[in-house]
Amino acid sequence: MNNSPRNTNFRRTAIASAFILAAAGLFAAVDTAATGRNSVDLKRDNSAVNRGTLETASYAGVVKRVAPSIVKVTVLIKPSAVSFEQGQEGSPFNDPAFRQFFGNHMKQMPEEPEGGLGSGVIISRDGYIVTNNHVVDGAKTVTVTLSDGREFTAKVVGRDPQTDVAVIKVTAKDLPAITFAQSKDVEVGDRVLAIGNPFGIGETVTSGIVSATGRRPGIGLKFEDFIQTDAAINPGNSGGALVDVEGRLVGINTAILSKSGGFQGVGLAVPSDLVGNVAQTLVSHGKVVRGYIGIGIQDLTPGLADSFGLAANGGALISDVQPDSPGMKAGLKSGDVITAINGQPIDSASRLTLVVGETTPGTNLSLDINRNGKTEKIAVTTIVKPNSGERAEGDENAPGADVGVLNGVAVGDIDANARRELEFPERLNGAVITGVDPNCAAARAGIREGDVILELDRQPVTSAKTAVDLSASATNKKTLLKLWSHGNTIYVIVDESAEPSADTAP
Repeated sequence: MNNSPRNTNFRRTAIASAFILAAAGLFAAVDTAATGRNSVDLKRDNSAVNRGTLETASYAGVVKRVAPSIVKVTVLIKPSAVSFEQGQEGSPFNDPAFRQFFGNHMKQMPEEPEGGLGSGVIISRDGYIVTNNHVVDGAKTVTVTLSDGREFTAKVVGRDPQTDVAVIKVTAKDLPAITFAQSKDVEVGDRVLAIGNPFGIGETVTSGIVSATGRRPGIGLKFEDFIQTDAAINPGNSGGALVDVEGRLVGINTAILSKSGGFQGVGLAVPSDLVGNVAQTLVSHGKVVRGYIGIGIQDLTPGLADSFGLAANGGALISDVQPDSPGMKAGLKSGDVITAINGQPIDSASRLTLVVGETTPGTNLSLDINRNGKTEKIAVTTIVKPNSGERAEGDENAPGADVGVLNGVAVGDIDANARRELEFPERLNGAVITGVDPNCAAARAGIREGDVILELDRQPVTSAKTAVDLSASATNKKTLLKLWSHGNTIYVIVDESAEPSADTAP
């Protein structure tokens, strides 16, 4: 079965090692004795952007207003932050794209700190600056250079790897803070400017349009909701500004999609609404914590909707509900489809993750769900995600008998040895898959050895015998399975009637 990790050609856009390195709404803070209670007074302009007649004049006036708010961020990276030798097994630099950016400059545990370069945006008159987490991650020292040439040593106030946002601070007054626009009002086709320090050559401005919103390309961040633009973004632009034609911040440039290492028309920026919320929390407390309701989710595909007898278009399918979680206490069930939260439509699992994660723990949510074809409302209150027993949202499991509708699949009971060797949680029961014919329908559906079958056609599977019996008695060639795989729970459809495609031929 082919269920290998997905490869990506997205790169973050900082300069590192004297070479190039291109990368569910309020966040709540956690009070600790070591964190302060500062706040940053962000300048905001919530009026709509000018969408009138296209201008033929210069952008010079906008650039003159905005450019002083953009800074160069230079870092020295701690040696411990660079621990892989290029080509070493397990090294992220084995990805050819990363080798382009680091070249042979990245060595295992260098004796001297490595250098890095990115961009940043001033968000307050008293010295708070927002940039990307990957720009300052592992930094030993951070130096900020203003547009007027002044240099300051900056302190890292806080970092949020899950959104790739970080806040740093310099000791200065009366700095030219940028004005925030509401990124939720940004539309595809709006003109934008990208401002940063590509390749370390100095402040540079490029222009383009918003190509898409709500992009979730899967570049390794927990919370992805990018603005996509064709304004040229190059290595060194990480942490720079994406502004509208009024000169207001709509995003922080973070990554590009590129096969060459340079810009190829697809740039990604963290939306300003998300940036502002994260920045406020980092300034106040140095960290963020997100709402949690304890459910596993996945996208509701047309095939799954058909199997559940739903006409729903989009939504987040609940595949698992954690014991004693807010979701379980509220009455959510596996198989429910969440279509809206507080009246806000939910079109995918990633959208639900973002919306719930952006809430303050303790927030009351009203969920619209589709259960067995009927619409219901369920109230649930978010909490802080427990530190113990955490599991990733979404769980996979596999079918299990080399008979009936699951031809080519062998299963066994979950005994003590299997539980120990495969690190199954104590509460997990079902039939573990011990073998999968690579040419069978189950393999084409993504099922693999080591997965656990929890349900077959919505019937609970408690043992290998149960899986075999249910498989043998099934009459429908399309089998709906609830699976557990690598800590996640999801639904998959095994279609025995489908012919293998040319791509799956041995």
